[in-house]
Amino acid sequence: MKLLLVYPNAHRELIGFGDLGAIAEPLALEYVAAACAPHTSDMRLLDLRLHRDELEPTLQSFQPDVVAVTGYSMHVPRMLEICSSAKALVPGCRTVVGGHHATLLPEDFHGTAVDYIVKGEGSRPISALLERLAAGDAPTADIPGLWRRAGDEWRFGGDQGTLELDTVPAPLRSLRPEDRQHYFIDWMRPIALMRTTVGCPYRCSFCSLWRIMDGRYYRRDVERVVDELATIAEPYVFLVDDEPFVNAGRMDAMADAIAASGIRKEYFSYCRIDTLLRNQRTLEKWIDVGLRRVFLGIEGITSRELTDFNKRLTISQIEDGLAAARGMGLKVFASFIVSPFYTRTEFNQLIRFIERNRIDYPSFTILTPLPGTEDFTKRYDEITEWQANGRPDWAKWDLQHLVLPSALPRATFDAEYTRLRRTFRGAYEIHQRKAATQRPGALAHTALGRY
Repeated sequence: MKLLLVYPNAHRELIGFGDLGAIAEPLALEYVAAACAPHTSDMRLLDLRLHRDELEPTLQSFQPDVVAVTGYSMHVPRMLEICSSAKALVPGCRTVVGGHHATLLPEDFHGTAVDYIVKGEGSRPISALLERLAAGDAPTADIPGLWRRAGDEWRFGGDQGTLELDTVPAPLRSLRPEDRQHYFIDWMRPIALMRTTVGCPYRCSFCSLWRIMDGRYYRRDVERVVDELATIAEPYVFLVDDEPFVNAGRMDAMADAIAASGIRKEYFSYCRIDTLLRNQRTLEKWIDVGLRRVFLGIEGITSRELTDFNKRLTISQIEDGLAAARGMGLKVFASFIVSPFYTRTEFNQLIRFIERNRIDYPSFTILTPLPGTEDFTKRYDEITEWQANGRPDWAKWDLQHLVLPSALPRATFDAEYTRLRRTFRGAYEIHQRKAATQRPGALAHTALGRY
């Protein structure tokens, strides 16, 4: 079997990092690659964010038996285009889609361009599919976690059951080594992604990630994490766990193991404000082994917003947490959600909050009803952006488009949102220049001109 793994490109790759600038490695596909390796004779990975014009030439020259594509809601139209191209240029190939959107709303991929849809963690379903295809068996029987097209019908193989995280093969990062130098988050370049847990114990209303994992929180064995870390060549590592530091004892043990191994990296990690306040000694231990910046999901700056988002935080906790991070020497990347109900008053309040708390890297997203959240169910009929087929215009689900009615006229809201981002754009450039100066030999990257 010849397998082509494709990460789609989008019009704007802003999701998650805003003006900071980032293109992160396609970790999900690298996990799939590792699981499928025993069942393939040849396998390639194509990241269309880096190689926008290579889809058709790759399909024509490689002639894959299976094309697998992942992505978020904003990638849905492009994922369907990729599958259609595969069917047109390689008659007889099978197409598979997966990722967050495919897990939550598989119906958006029903059609003749797609043969299989993966729900949840993709390693086991695709590996089982490839094994059957490689043996020459038509996969008519059910595979857990896999939707399959049978004529005009779709049949589901049932849920996968409990995720055994330590049985999932480590991601295969060697498929396209020439790409790795191009993965970055601001001055952290080149950077690798790594997960030590999956899921989240918290229940923020705007987030669907915890719903995808059915509310469970899975943790990898510390020794396995350190073993994988030792294989990563990049000097920078981003821990992509939704909340790694919630278990202080486990993260203490991991920091000790990293120190004992002699591994020297610089780390960027997610962390909740209350976790930072509660586990400062653990954060300090991680600073000793290389933690340099934290991604704090602040989201709201008023008590009402924090309650609506079910953040289980107070404004005083947020301000204390920001002060504590500064006191430890950590750079803070903080995300804020801009509500469609914002007026000029709220925009100005947000600017003053960021300036008053001296936040290094503020990032902004527009409140978007994401599939899998209560907002999506409750506010579906309020959505303002639609496709001709009657489905939401998923290309605008990059968290940078207004897709709900707003208090301000749309043009005014867009102007205020642009002003908000521009207010802090100069700060990004200053931090980037300073980082490049402080790290001789490091590759600085200015991505702001793209926007």
